[in-house]
Amino acid sequence: MSSFAGNLTEQVYMTIRNRILRGELRFGTGLSRRVLAEELGVSIVPVGDALQRLESDGLVESRPRVGTRVRIPTARSIRGHYILREALETQAARIFAEKASPEERDEIQRMAHQLDALHVLQIPEDDSGRDRLFEIHRFHMRFHMRIAECTGCDELCQAVEKNQVLIFNWLYDTALGNQPPPAAWHSQLAEVLVSGGPEQADAAMRKHTRYRMEEVLAQMEPYFGWNESHVQTFSKRSRKHGQQAAAAPAAPVQPDGAE
Repeated sequence: MSSFAGNLTEQVYMTIRNRILRGELRFGTGLSRRVLAEELGVSIVPVGDALQRLESDGLVESRPRVGTRVRIPTARSIRGHYILREALETQAARIFAEKASPEERDEIQRMAHQLDALHVLQIPEDDSGRDRLFEIHRFHMRFHMRIAECTGCDELCQAVEKNQVLIFNWLYDTALGNQPPPAAWHSQLAEVLVSGGPEQADAAMRKHTRYRMEEVLAQMEPYFGWNESHVQTFSKRSRKHGQQAAAAPAAPVQPDGAE
């Protein structure tokens, strides 16, 4: 019996997406509709619909003779996501600097201080620590989305959401091992947005969004250039334990068949 309520496809979609963002489902991990349906206590239909939506988002990919997997990004796509995020968020920063109300400026500064405080907390290496990291990432995404919302431009907010730019930032940060940013990283950004002009806000956000791109590319380099035969060697997730086997390129294993 499913424990989900409401829209099943939406619930399944969020569950699988959150597992990817938590790093539980690593790049290249196989995603069996049947196994996921058994784990979640639902039919295959909402799982299939959720995976199609995740494929549209760019988080999942389907290949002949391989099946459905967590998408392995290319160097080009990673650079593209950073470029798109920079374009959208620098524009949001410029407009915020021009027209944000005093209340909105105070709100962004408070959120920035809260976010920096969360990053300096000691994170335990257990399930509670992973839950805490997930909440920090979610708050981080909310902080950047709030800057866009304060522009009053619905189209800009929709572009940020539709293109998943903050989700991919979250994903790449997880791939880097959730390394904390420099001290007061978001407070410094907020200070410029609140007290500087559009040019200063643009420059500060541009620096912010470019941060760690080269580190992400270096971390992902072992995955680049993998052809379909290599991807086939990624293991499937264990039905018994509901966990993925390691998907490290250095130690591929034989597949048990794509579904």
